[in-house]
Amino acid sequence: MFQEILASYGLHYDNFKIEPYGSGLINYTWKVSGVDKNYLLQKINANVFKEPIRIDENLLELRKFLDKYAPDYLFVSPLPNLQNETLVVFNGDYYRVFPFIQNSTSLDFVKTPEEAYQAAKQFGEFAKELDGFNTKKLKYTLVDFHNLPLRVAQFKLAIQGASVERLLEAATEINELIKLEYIAEKYQELIDNGSLKKRVVHHDTKISNVLLHQQTGEGLCVIDLDTVMPGYYISDIGDMMRTYLSEANEEEKDLSKVVVREEMFFAIYRGYMEEMGDVLSTSEKEAFVFSGKFMIYMQALRFLTDFLNNDVYYHTTYPSHNLVRAKNQLQLLKSYLSLDPIFEKVFQNNLHTI
Repeated sequence: MFQEILASYGLHYDNFKIEPYGSGLINYTWKVSGVDKNYLLQKINANVFKEPIRIDENLLELRKFLDKYAPDYLFVSPLPNLQNETLVVFNGDYYRVFPFIQNSTSLDFVKTPEEAYQAAKQFGEFAKELDGFNTKKLKYTLVDFHNLPLRVAQFKLAIQGASVERLLEAATEINELIKLEYIAEKYQELIDNGSLKKRVVHHDTKISNVLLHQQTGEGLCVIDLDTVMPGYYISDIGDMMRTYLSEANEEEKDLSKVVVREEMFFAIYRGYMEEMGDVLSTSEKEAFVFSGKFMIYMQALRFLTDFLNNDVYYHTTYPSHNLVRAKNQLQLLKSYLSLDPIFEKVFQNNLHTI
């Protein structure tokens, strides 16, 4: 396999060392190391991305736009092979080759406000450079990915079809999520009244999707662009909130460790707004704090829905795994909501100065 794919790029298999690379859970990635140049080879998970061609077409459109309007921006897109193809089909699977960015590194967890700041700044720059892009040219690679009303509907359907045992086990969490449904109503209100503009949105802003300079820690660029689709900026802010704010991740069983670090919130705010402060409308800025509520609530819904559906979507390693994840996200949301007055007060004070 490797030999044939590399050959299509004019690369000789014997001249490279190939080894698994990164911590991604969806696609399969290998580092292809040579004497003079390194690459990343990636196989797209077609079980998740049903139409990989859509990803390829999106990246080509974004590449053309950035080459014209922001030629100096570091946009890590697939390289063309000898047939000028950026997506190679081999034995029914889809592959692409990326340049390996020298002196770069990525993180799996956010430990410092500076790391959160650098990541948020990179996602902000990505959004800013693509502000003038016509989102109608982008295809949806994961339909309804961040559709909160749909997630609520799926949750209610799961309640109707769940076993008595699972309903009893998750009774507390079910009631809590129902009480929090006002978050979904607020989201729908923002969409209906036009407060949020359709933008080019990354949709997966975890820290591992940012490359940092190996020596200085300065942000270099964003990567893993398969979920780049039309959307609302609160998706990107919300995903940063969900994954950066707590030192404990969504797998933590000890809920006492699931606590929002205020300094991370303000680092995200500062980094993103330094890039997007002059681009976002006032109504978009006013939804900044809501972004965290939106995304954390949606993920709690998704975990509990899967638990009620007998764990058909997320991979689990023990019987109550998805329930534990849902409790974790509910605890994160409670911690976030408890700080809402602080976040809103500071945010409003800075709303018109950034």
